[in-house]
Amino acid sequence: MPQTADALGADLERREGTQKVRGTARYAAEHTPEGCAYAWPVAATVARGEVRAVDDAAALALPGVVAVLHHRNAPRLAAPDDATLAVLQDARVPHRGWYVALVVADTLEAAREGAAAVRVTYAEEPHDVTLRAGHPGAYVPEDSDGTSGEHVRGDAEAAFAAAPVRVDTGYRVPPLHNHPMEPHAATARWQDGHLHVYDSSQGATTVRNVLAGLFGLPREQVTVVSEHVGGGFGAKGTPRPHVVLAAMAARQTGRPVKLVLPRRQLPTVVGHRAPTLHRVRLGAGTDGTLTSVIHEVTAYTSRIKEFVETGAAATRVMYASPHGRTTHHVVPLDVPSPSWMRAPGEAPGMYALESAMDELAEALGIDPVELRLRNDTDREPDSAKPFSSRHLAECLREGARRFGWAGRDPRPRTRRSGPWLVGSGVAAATYPVIVAPSQACAQACPDGTFVVRINATDIGTGARTVLAQVAADALGVPVERVRTEIGSSDLPAASLAGGSSGTASWGWAVHEACTRLAGRLAGQPDRPLPPEGVSATADTAGRADADSAYARHAFGAHFAEVGVDTVSGEVRVRRLLGVYAAGRILNARTARSQLIGGMTMGLGMALTEGSTMDAAFGDFTECDLAGYHVPAHADVPEIEAHWIEEDDPHLNPMGSKGIGEIGIVGTAAAIGNAVHHATGVRLRELPLTPDRVLSDTL
Repeated sequence: MPQTADALGADLERREGTQKVRGTARYAAEHTPEGCAYAWPVAATVARGEVRAVDDAAALALPGVVAVLHHRNAPRLAAPDDATLAVLQDARVPHRGWYVALVVADTLEAAREGAAAVRVTYAEEPHDVTLRAGHPGAYVPEDSDGTSGEHVRGDAEAAFAAAPVRVDTGYRVPPLHNHPMEPHAATARWQDGHLHVYDSSQGATTVRNVLAGLFGLPREQVTVVSEHVGGGFGAKGTPRPHVVLAAMAARQTGRPVKLVLPRRQLPTVVGHRAPTLHRVRLGAGTDGTLTSVIHEVTAYTSRIKEFVETGAAATRVMYASPHGRTTHHVVPLDVPSPSWMRAPGEAPGMYALESAMDELAEALGIDPVELRLRNDTDREPDSAKPFSSRHLAECLREGARRFGWAGRDPRPRTRRSGPWLVGSGVAAATYPVIVAPSQACAQACPDGTFVVRINATDIGTGARTVLAQVAADALGVPVERVRTEIGSSDLPAASLAGGSSGTASWGWAVHEACTRLAGRLAGQPDRPLPPEGVSATADTAGRADADSAYARHAFGAHFAEVGVDTVSGEVRVRRLLGVYAAGRILNARTARSQLIGGMTMGLGMALTEGSTMDAAFGDFTECDLAGYHVPAHADVPEIEAHWIEEDDPHLNPMGSKGIGEIGIVGTAAAIGNAVHHATGVRLRELPLTPDRVLSDTL
């Protein structure tokens, strides 16, 4: 069936799907220039200290080893804004796993063997890698972006003390790791002073800019291509050490160099979700109306780069209450630098808040859905701005209807199926609308086709397809006549694929360029186009990033049914259902895929995913997919993702909100609340593994 001009919102299949199925889509590590060498990094084996000596003689004596780079011979870089990129620049070791050398060889096997032969001597220093409440090094960070630091309204402490019904409880979320299917990889080569890089990244423009700064080059002398990316979940949101090391090695050896990070090294060098300790206090009247909301979060950061897991940020958005205080505390430790992971802040923060709301509903004897409805609001509590659109109540009601919530017995531990206790739970979700400036070019070709060019990145979300739909809608032509070119820093600059901002940001620029092009074509004389066609460009800077008079957020409601095995302690999710209000849905098929993917990741957060920091060694115990358990097909139950029609004119020309992250936000809380309903016991530390379930509930 032809894909007509009114296809915006239709469930079109992804354009690159066939390439990926057939294996013809080429990822960063699948580009092998002539004469390509291979690199393997050497990671520090101490948690804090200094490199005293690097003995590379044995490595260099191995057949095929070309070079060994370390802090004494590696190319010098300009000081980066991100200290995690200052690799091989000095002798300091800020955490275990920090790269202290890089071996380059003719083959991957020789590079790996050479790395094992490098001998590094350290001056080891005492380290501290343990996050704990009341740590003397904790501080409140500056609130430079409006999401960190402390926010206060009214007198939350006094209001909490005076509330007739109170909940005062704590929750713990462990370190979590992104683990995309495609490891971080880069292939770099220098040619006539121009740096060419294939990189697995969520934003080639940013990588280009950073590499240009590090190597002292004009930006036009750096090209970064990220045509296909096998997942990122935030870990590829900014440049990581692998791309810098590949470029350094290529410059040092005069050959193209390919570097694919070993999966066991990913947890320590590409970022992770920092563990968070939450204390949530809710005060309410006997009718369930919140009078005080206090959410305090403590997380760690590394000593070389401050990163704040803003777990209390979503609490500032969710429920009306005259008094509130949200505070972030950060503890610098000798740990790898944490970074973004899908729904940073919102995912762990809403787990804590929505679990506490469930506890409050139980204390009040009010249905959990009804409690949330009673505290709905049309203004953002902290800023007092009106919401551009907020249909949380509709999501809750529609989800309850679809899930069959009305037939639920509210009493815990009342439903059995053989050895299984069965329960159901609910949680709300929110994620901010983020839009960033981008540029785009639209071209009408003499053969009647159109080409849209923008340096967007497709990390598996179907960006090529959705942007073609946006263009076709603006041009008034069938989608099959539109071709999209993305994934290269030589294309018009665009924001990165992160923060659920990609389609909203890129689509704005594409829509504007195509609208201008349509206007130019309408004014053209009725004759064939010139050989070069007709083009129009757009740059949304100053508008996409302008302040808004509205608070702009997506909302959703999650419902879960679980079974808890009274013999083994295993928790099995039987049903997951989500209903979302995310503006205009631009492609029903790819949207549903994103929402289901987020819910699956939330299931992993609730039941299987988590790592531990070994206090003695300063390292993550679970550092690969054998120890860090992501959900497999057998773990994923029946999942339904639905949305309501939402018309919001205060967002972008398409009226769309981000959908990549809201699916994860409330899932863990809904599952945790369902486990409580099944067992009658509240578990407050994730993941809900059988050992915890058995020891605490059965």
